[in-house]
Amino acid sequence: MPLYLPAKTVGGTVAIAICARCSLKMYAGNRVKDPNNGLLVHKECCDVYDPWRLPARQSEDITVRDPRPDEDLV
Repeated sequence: MPLYLPAKTVGGTVAIAICARCSLKMYAGNRVKDPNNGLLVHKECCDVYDPWRLPARQSEDITVRDPRPDEDLV
């Protein structure tokens, strides 16, 4: 990584930020919010959303349609 980032204008600003996970410097406009913990990181450090944080699945309706009436065997 170079000592200085090249000065480019992105929307009129040249703000430099540090990735919260790997501590690499980057442009502030390139940061994204990590969905698991809310850290501002660059796209390579961003994790996929943890499936354990999703709501529980809805249970299925597994009842038998049109069941036969119970009759004695004898």
